[in-house]
Parts: sequence; C-alpha cells; structure tokens
Amino acid sequence: MITALIAEDEPLLAQALQAELAKACPGIDIVAVVGDGEAAVTQALALAPDVLFFDIRMPGQSGIDAAAQLADEWPDGKPFPALVFITAYDQYAVQAFETQAIDYVLKPVQPARLARTMAKVKDFLAQRNGNGLEATLGQLRSLIGKVPEPAPQPVLNVLQVSVGNNIRMVPVDEVLYFEAADKYVRVLTAQHEYLIRTPLKDLAPQLDAQKFWQVHRGTIVRADAIETVSRDEAGKMHLTLRGRQDKLAVSRLYAHLFKAM
Repeated sequence: MITALIAEDEPLLAQALQAELAKACPGIDIVAVVGDGEAAVTQALALAPDVLFFDIRMPGQSGIDAAAQLADEWPDGKPFPALVFITAYDQYAVQAFETQAIDYVLKPVQPARLARTMAKVKDFLAQRNGNGLEATLGQLRSLIGKVPEPAPQPVLNVLQVSVGNNIRMVPVDEVLYFEAADKYVRVLTAQHEYLIRTPLKDLAPQLDAQKFWQVHRGTIVRADAIETVSRDEAGKMHLTLRGRQDKLAVSRLYAHLFKAM
C-alpha cells in the first residue's frame, strides 16, 4: 500500500485530487490533507508517507520552500518520499518540472496525467537507492532557479531601519547576515542588531546575489564575512563570521555552496 500526504490550500481541489488518486491508485492511503506548507512539513515528518503532493502556491510557505525545509529536517537514513508538485498551468513552470525527475500535476487534475504520475511514483519507490535525499536536493536546487520569480528589483544599497523615533540609514555592505524571526528579519552588523518588517523572501531579491548567499531558508549571509565553515559530529555544516561570535547553520539544500578549492 502506498501512503500519501496532500498539501493543498483549496479544499475542493484537495478533495478532487483524493478522489482521482483513489481511481488511479486503488488502495492508496491518504494519511493527511493539510492546507499550508508549515503543516505539510510537520505532518510529513510525523507520518513519513511514501509520496507527497505539494501545491506550489500556498499561503505563507510555498510548496518548494516546504519541500526544502522537509529535506533539511528529514532524518538521516530514512527513505525520502517521492515528491509531486501541484500547480496551475504555467508554461515556464511546467518546462522546469519536465526536466526534473520530480513530477507534477496540473490543476484541475487530469485523470490520464495523474495515472502517469502514479506510474512514475511507483517506479521511484521500487527503484530508489539509499534514502533518495541527495537526488531530491539536487532537483530542488534546480527548481528554485527555474520557477518564475517576480520581476528583478533594483539592488538595495541602504536599509532604512526604525530605531526609536528615528530612522537609521544602514549601508547593506555593513550587514553580516540577515535572519528571519517570525514576521521580522534580524539585521546583524558587527556592532548592532536591528529588526525590519520586510520578510526575508521579499528582501532576498533586492540583495546582490554575488555578495549575499542564502545558506538556510531563514538565513542570508554576506559571503566575504564568512570566516570558517565546519562540520559537527552529525555532519551538519556551520559558519562563523568575522566580527561576530554567532554560529550559523547551513541547510542541506545549500551545503553545495561550500567546497574547498
């Protein structure tokens, strides 16, 4: 029996997918249906289903972001699920997915297409070697760069930060790293810490990608401030920065950025 988890914020579409899955794969066990990315990660870690159906566009955390977080938190040695994204028709997104082993289904669900998807899922489950995690990480890295993003924005040079009744102008080149903190982002320089309301996902496109590297879903660091990269006994990678004592985690998704020359 194949177990599955559906993350879809539109209840009617989630019900339709359940109904079509029952026809395409009799006996499939839908272990959970959730409506957002955070719940998808929590339930997937708890239930470890064989296949995940993640909607690309969900409130808050996207399907790709949820998959990236799940890959980062997935227990070592446990087989990673087959991953299928759900998306409204988008020519460019489909082209991106078609180059990957990760499959997709379009809204509304087409029975014939879903049947092909389930055939691929069964092949994946039958043939996967090891825990399949590294292959999934590679596919996610590729998708992050291919799924259309909002139009490019001008590079941000100065942050306007509220400090009491004042607005302080902080040169971006003085920032050592940005860290997501609930609805805020912490801005860390060598001497100061500020909070800004701009979400990290909105801030990232405004930063010079050559200077600032995302190393975790919640952390962007200034590359030339990185002093050391080390692994702990569990194989987790961490950074230290010049000018601060903080130790920053590097997620599995971004570990490929650090290779000795």
